[in-house]
Amino acid sequence: MTAVHDDDTDPTDALSPVPAAAWRRDMPVTGKVKFCYGPMDCGKSTLALQIDHNLARQGRQGLLLVRHDRSGAAQISSRIGITRKALEVEADTDVRAVVRQAWEHGKHVDYLIVDEAQFLSPEQVEQLTDLADEACIDVYCFGIATDFRSELFPGARRLFELADELQPVQVEVLCWCGRPGRFNARVRDGVVLRTGDTVFVADTTSYASGGSSTGEVNSDTTRSSTETTTVRYQVLCRRHFRLGEVGPDASGPGQLQLT
Repeated sequence: MTAVHDDDTDPTDALSPVPAAAWRRDMPVTGKVKFCYGPMDCGKSTLALQIDHNLARQGRQGLLLVRHDRSGAAQISSRIGITRKALEVEADTDVRAVVRQAWEHGKHVDYLIVDEAQFLSPEQVEQLTDLADEACIDVYCFGIATDFRSELFPGARRLFELADELQPVQVEVLCWCGRPGRFNARVRDGVVLRTGDTVFVADTTSYASGGSSTGEVNSDTTRSSTETTTVRYQVLCRRHFRLGEVGPDASGPGQLQLT
């Protein structure tokens, strides 16, 4: 027997994983989740603020969120001097509740900018995907992929699993040897550390205890106020990260200055 097909339907639609055009028009529109990642010093926070600026110029309204900014304040700060106030995401923050509160105050939310997203919990990353899928909010996350042991942060891992788009930040960061740097080494007094708390907020500028750097895990400090050792981060290539070599001169602020 020959099957009779309606003139308005395509018999090959049943063989395709893509819904027919009429069905696609009826499907709900969703937001997207994008994760821009890279090592320290590659310009992630600068990019976050640039995207916020561009979206705002088009009349879109958004919220800026941050988890453990290097400045210690509730803001997104770039090393080139650009800063914007942001909402601090705490360990127990429900990001969906933050957006609902904005709605209650009459603020429309088209997008979220989330800096230092590697410090989010997997549950908070899932909350961001809920907002994208159910509230059609575009989510832009920025952060480091791996910790000082070269292992994925839990928040970054969940973003790799769930994000619609993954984009490495293209600004190249160099190791002291001149090779591309990708590993965020934690350095104390010139020695690359291999053990310690996963979350320790510091910068590529050297800090002594009592300075503006803070170290914390679940809101508990990781060092005493009497400790005098210096802890900082330095971006290394894979070879020198594995060897634990920070270069011929480990003194001075920021990346090594070979002078």
